[in-house]
Formats: sequence, C-alpha cells, structure tokens
Amino acid sequence: MSKGVHTADSQSITVAQAADLWIQAAEAKDRERSTIKQYKEWAELHIKPLIGSKRLSQLSMPAVERFKDALLQTRSPAMAGKVVRGLSSIITEAQRRGLVAQNVAKGVKVIRSRRDRGKVTIPSREDVRALLAIAAADEKLPALYPMLLTVALAGLRSSELRGLRKDSVDLKRGEIHITQRADQWGVIGSPKSEAGSRTIPIPPVLVAELRKWMLRAPRSDLGLLFPNSDGGVRLHSNLLNREYWPAQVKAGLVRPAAAAGDEEPRARARYDFHALRHYAASAWIKQRVDLKRLTTWLGHSSVQITLDTYGHLIRDDLGDAAIAAATAQELLA
Repeated sequence: MSKGVHTADSQSITVAQAADLWIQAAEAKDRERSTIKQYKEWAELHIKPLIGSKRLSQLSMPAVERFKDALLQTRSPAMAGKVVRGLSSIITEAQRRGLVAQNVAKGVKVIRSRRDRGKVTIPSREDVRALLAIAAADEKLPALYPMLLTVALAGLRSSELRGLRKDSVDLKRGEIHITQRADQWGVIGSPKSEAGSRTIPIPPVLVAELRKWMLRAPRSDLGLLFPNSDGGVRLHSNLLNREYWPAQVKAGLVRPAAAAGDEEPRARARYDFHALRHYAASAWIKQRVDLKRLTTWLGHSSVQITLDTYGHLIRDDLGDAAIAAATAQELLA
C-alpha cells in the first residue's frame, strides 16, 4: 500500500463489520433519524448482500468497479450511485479508525447520462389546476388547498412545508423564510444543509390565501402554519395517505395502468408530492429566472444539482437562438 500500514487479511474486518461501525459513528454524531435509516437500508439491502463478506484488506478498485456493475444490473443508476458513495463513506470511516490504509472506492463513480439525470415528473398546468380545484372544494380538509398552493408556487419540500412556522411567513414583504424542517417522524430540526435556509418570494395570490388561512389555522404551541388538528407536526405519511393521494384520485389524476375498483389511492395517484416542487421550478424557468436565483430558491447546495435536475428544461425553454440573441442584445443595446 502506498499510504498507511498494510493490514493482514486475518486481522482485517469485513465490509459488513465496517458498515456497522459507519452506522454507529453516524448515530454517535447524532445524525438525523432519516439519515440513519437510509444508511441502514444501503448497508442491509445493497452492500452486505453483494460485498459484505469481503475483507477490507482484499478490496481493490477493480473489486469496487465489479460491485458497481453488479448494482447496475438490478438497481437504478441513481440508487447505484448512492450506494457506491455509501461504500466510500464506510471505507473513509474505517480509514479514520486505522483499519484500512486507502479508500479504494473513492474514484469509483456511477456516470449517469444527462437523459437519466433529467427524468423528473412535472405535472402540467392543467393537472395542477385540477388538483387545486379539488383541494379548494374539500371542506373536510381545509389546510389542503393552501398547502398545495404553497408548494406549487414556492417550491417547498414536504419537510419544509410541515415544519413551516407562521412567523416565517412575511405577508407584507411577500416572502417565506425557511428556517426549520420536520422529518418523516415529525421531529423538528434545522434544514439539512446551509442552502436549505433561504428566503423565497411569493406572489400576491399566495399572500392572500395564507392570510386567510392564518385566521382559521389550528392553534399550535410549536407556531406551525400547517399543524395537524392537535396543533402538532403533520406527518408526511398522513399528508400523502389522507390528503394528497386521495385528492389526485378525485381529480382524475391516476396512472394510466391503474384499474378501476378498490385500489388504494397510493397505487393509483399519478404524482408524488415532490412533483409540485418540480412544477414550481419549471414555472420559474419559464419566467426566465436566472440559474443562481433558481438554485437559491430551491435550496440546492450547488448550481450543478439544479442543472442536473432541470438543465433540460432550461435549454428547451431558452433555445440556442434565444440565448444568442440575448447575448447580442446585452452587448449592443
């Protein structure tokens, strides 16, 4: 080995044991519950079954490349990429503990095509309008319409919507300030990244709707804008199962292959909750919002993430000729 001290095979721990140490380290660092859950899923479902019995001392870059190839045979490129990065983090933790000299997974990457990166499902304007109409007419779920309108016009994540405080909405300035989030178990915490803390402008129609909602919203000791009926955190699973998916079915927004009858709304609904956030992003792109501002409003940690997700929309919306004309106008006007 070029760095560190060589570990004999007989003294080396296995990848499975290293994965357990990695998860223990994450728990000791008080990482979010959802993050720990994700780490455990990567380890138990993807890493241990394929490479768990191999000793760290026996790992090489070609071995990790073969692991990556095996993943790609049965997993999506996106999932394979996450798992390979997880393996790299496992080896980094083992390296920190002096259990291995080099991280042989560091240079192994899943290269996703631009076509794969651009696969996000964006609802049409007509579909969003149909969904909002159903939500607005549902007297039993009064929070649904203002919630969905907020996501469609401000691009919040579910965790940000459910953790949004009343005092984080500035009705006078027409702004929403993202300062906290609620995880899938209803635990309030800081945004997952520094970029997640941000200010998003909102249009007058949303300002008016939120002003009306604040007058009738359930009292919340947590100061939440969209609490559950008891004033606590609205769980993501309840938002989907009791409100969002049934509303889609009522609006006729079902999957083409869905059969009529007694199928669960979850199986029939056409869009996941993130689709409304994608709609907001696509609407901003149509309004020629610049890339840096778009990245900020969406809470992405880098411009590259925004490009990977929406780059195809940006190119399609502007077009080469429009970009060339705009460049000339800026120079000569």
